[in-house]
Amino acid sequence: MVNKNIVNLLVKSWSVSWPMILIMVFEFFISLTDVYIAGKVGKEVQASIGLVSQIYFIFIVVANAITVGSVSLISRLFTASDKKELSSAIYSILVATGFFGVILSLLGIFLSGPIINSLKIPQSVKLYAAPLIQIYAFGLMFHYFLVNTNGILRATAKIKISLLSMGVAAVTNIMLNFLFVFYTPLGFRGIALSTVTGVFLAALINMYNIKKFLVHKSFVVKFVRRVFKIGWPSGVLQISWQFGSTVLFLIIASLPEKSVDVMAALTNGLRIEAAIFLPAFAFNMANAVLVGNILGENKKEDAFKSGFYTAIMGTVLIAVITLIIIVFARNIAGFLSDNANVVKESVTYLYISMISEPFMAFGVILSGGLNGAGDTKSVMIRIIASLWLIRIPLAFILGIVLNYGPAGIWWSMNISIFIQCFLIGRHYFKRRWLLNEI
Repeated sequence: MVNKNIVNLLVKSWSVSWPMILIMVFEFFISLTDVYIAGKVGKEVQASIGLVSQIYFIFIVVANAITVGSVSLISRLFTASDKKELSSAIYSILVATGFFGVILSLLGIFLSGPIINSLKIPQSVKLYAAPLIQIYAFGLMFHYFLVNTNGILRATAKIKISLLSMGVAAVTNIMLNFLFVFYTPLGFRGIALSTVTGVFLAALINMYNIKKFLVHKSFVVKFVRRVFKIGWPSGVLQISWQFGSTVLFLIIASLPEKSVDVMAALTNGLRIEAAIFLPAFAFNMANAVLVGNILGENKKEDAFKSGFYTAIMGTVLIAVITLIIIVFARNIAGFLSDNANVVKESVTYLYISMISEPFMAFGVILSGGLNGAGDTKSVMIRIIASLWLIRIPLAFILGIVLNYGPAGIWWSMNISIFIQCFLIGRHYFKRRWLLNEI
């Protein structure tokens, strides 16, 4: 009986996880194409894409925070069978999404340039980063709708629609990247414009399919409050994480030699690492839906087991992908850059960072279950602590003060992940989060 229950939970987990994995694969190819095209233009463009990505996600953090809160809320309402409340909640979330999307898009357009110019980075990188971030900022309003409608769709068992829309976004981005950059006067700016176009089309597909839920178009403040109550720790976490990542880029920029090469290598390494992180994050998001749905049925023990089994399943998959990347690290790095120094530094990054990937996966997937239960504060505290008390200080000490260079910075990242996994796992198995009410 117990074995049958375990199998049922695993089957249910996989049914939500595999479309999320494919969605993350599409996002991976969008990101990878941008870096690949940038590498063909020049290492300065490649380095600027990495920096711009860190700044961009600071602006999109509100969308991600709303999504965490809405998935937790809507996944419970969906299984609680109150369709009127569900409809009102979705409508209220979409209105809030539109408001913040427009505001943050405008802020991004007007503030991104000054932010880039104020950073102590090579001038050659600034020249490309400033125009790129402004184009990405224009597309923020569309990205806000895409992120949040994807969350609504997976919380309401419509995840395959998200799979379709993200497939369209990926194909559009890849095709237009080559067209805009190499066959139009846009040049490197086409990297950003192709992504914005793909996001716009995907958001339209999602909105068309969500309108069937909007039977009761009433804006209810309490739903927005609940979403922000659950989502704000995730927002703070993401701001802190992206700011920390930007600081990491600045530490690298302070290296006494080959700083641009190492920045480009980190950009490439993070994109390659996305082949691991994105599936892990897919399991994270699937876990949030599964735990939320099961808690909506008031089955707390099943919610705990489902979250744990999903983490085990995801970690096994991540371990396999990690081994593949280690074996083909030089080939993959060589594909993304023609610069010998960048390739060498990228390979070093991969060999070191791959050690911590299974630990990263286990912690990230468990945190998805905690998010689904609305326990976002505990996740925020533990990840921020590992970032700012471990990763950033160690990166500066090992990389700059003790002069271990890039390898010291990469090892600081590993150590912080080990500690992060331990802290999240310890909290998960205490089970206090099962008592949370939304």
